[in-house]
Amino acid sequence: MSDLVLGTAGHIDHGKTALVRALTGVDTDRLPAEKRRGITIDLGFARLDAGPHRLALVDVPGHERFVRNMLAGATGLDLALLVVAADDSVMPQTREHLEILKLMRLAGGVVALTKCDLADPAWLRLVEDEVRALISGTFLADAEVIPTSTATGRGIDALKAALARLADATPARPDVGLFRMAIDRAFTVAGHGTVVTGTVASGVVAVGDELTWHPEGRPVRVRGLQRDGHPAATLGRGTRAAVNLGGVHHAEVARGQELAAPGYLAPTRTLSVELRASLDAPRPLRHRSRYRLHLGTAEVAATLALIEGSECVPGEVMLAQLHLATPVVAVYGQPLVLREESPPATLGGGRVLEPTARRVRRRDAPAIDRLRRLADADPSTRLAAALASRGLDRWTIPDLARESDIPADLISRYLDNLTRSGRLVALPIGPRRSSTLPAETVAALEARIVKTMARLHAAKPRQSALRRPDVLSAFPDLGREGLVAAILDRLRAAGTVVGDARAVALRSFEPRLSQNERKLKAELAAALKAGGMSPPDLADLAAKAGPRAAVVPELLALLVDEGHAVEVARGLFLDADADAALRKLVADRLADGSSMTMAELRDLLATTRKYAVPIGEYLDKIGLTVREGDARRLGVAPT
Repeated sequence: MSDLVLGTAGHIDHGKTALVRALTGVDTDRLPAEKRRGITIDLGFARLDAGPHRLALVDVPGHERFVRNMLAGATGLDLALLVVAADDSVMPQTREHLEILKLMRLAGGVVALTKCDLADPAWLRLVEDEVRALISGTFLADAEVIPTSTATGRGIDALKAALARLADATPARPDVGLFRMAIDRAFTVAGHGTVVTGTVASGVVAVGDELTWHPEGRPVRVRGLQRDGHPAATLGRGTRAAVNLGGVHHAEVARGQELAAPGYLAPTRTLSVELRASLDAPRPLRHRSRYRLHLGTAEVAATLALIEGSECVPGEVMLAQLHLATPVVAVYGQPLVLREESPPATLGGGRVLEPTARRVRRRDAPAIDRLRRLADADPSTRLAAALASRGLDRWTIPDLARESDIPADLISRYLDNLTRSGRLVALPIGPRRSSTLPAETVAALEARIVKTMARLHAAKPRQSALRRPDVLSAFPDLGREGLVAAILDRLRAAGTVVGDARAVALRSFEPRLSQNERKLKAELAAALKAGGMSPPDLADLAAKAGPRAAVVPELLALLVDEGHAVEVARGLFLDADADAALRKLVADRLADGSSMTMAELRDLLATTRKYAVPIGEYLDKIGLTVREGDARRLGVAPT
């Protein structure tokens, strides 16, 4: 059997609870105050079997003072049973409840005309016409309208049949496959402890599962499950569940909190939303005004931040953010309602686009564009936009399921398709690790790295290349040098950057030297060439440069970058030709497999120990020689 959730709606005293009792045999008014006053105050629950379908029936209060309770019951509904009394016809809460159901994006519903025994046929026809006019253009436009009377039994069987037909025609809602349930009641049962109830919104829960209790983020364990008063081993989407929890006291739990699979939901105080002002709203939704947000079973104070205007007039759709007084949890596409408390009114609602959002500024065009793409019906477009919104934050499959409403078991396939199409880029950031980022994020990183390299070049205009570690360390906020290195490699492959594992430069950059600096550079090159295997060191070269000594290190680095010199040790440079001659001399000397002492190296190079020691260490470093005690043998052939 399939499971669907059916909710009542309608004005107070229009017979919703009596109709539920006639359909199911269950009196959903459980509170003493409800029985004493004869009105529904809080949510009531029953079960109705409609052919091959199990309908979890949620009976809601109709009084305007209890709209917040009605909204808590409307979360998770698939279908609606709109109730209109034939002797009263359409009333204020009929209209407000219908508006709320429209905002909840329900699949369909049935209209029940109750108390038909109190209306003559002519009046009943007028009421039906008024109802038809009310539901025209809504999700109930094609709904069956069934006249009923709980006093006489008229229409009850016809209503059951209409609900069965409705359930048959209702397609299954997509399920991300991760458990989630908003809590609408919490109490204690002797011998069992804390029990919470709610409607399972997605996934499956089993006895023994560990869940996360939100927004507190604490782990809890499922000790037992019930459905319709009977124990169950597992429960899935569309069922009314009673969950016996371990790890939390019932006094800590409240309506509005949620249970979810670990890692699926994340508390937030900022939501990005697509907002729609109700057509019948008495006033527009205004930028920076405070409202009551109804989300799931939660009700919190929220400040509205319109992104593209100062007010959202009735019927208008806008992008917006909601800044909340207390944290909530949400998923992509989740319906929401905004109400004003004084005077009380439902002003609008919409759906969540970013369940964990950063603040979006009105001038931030890229962020606003991402929100527009998140509103797209295409799952691939939503997923790419969700990844772009995350920036460089690490993510998991449950994160992406929460932020795109794509089933968790399909996300890898979507990621592969986006990567093949070039909308996502997989960057190698380690021997066995990669980071998948949107192409737009990678392009922004490339532009940032190019801009930073241009700044570093400008700071050292005489230096033809930048030390790679200096470039990597220029991005401490990214926190991942492997990511910067991968972007550098992409820029090298594209030809924007040149260099190797040691130093890099923008291809467009050329060192800028004054006439005096060019002359000094030539003098330094000549001094190194004349020195052979005993060149002047940095201190000697700086002393000879006199007042120009400050630029000597940069000019020597430039000679190295251009391939005219080699830095053998800190402050000691060899002319490039001398370096080539050094490698050949040593390789020829050791080619027969013999070894060579430091004294022999000194004599071979016709130099002094001052130079022979650092040169020997240099030869070991480049792998030409291998040290064994006080001697060296050939390591690899010269290159």
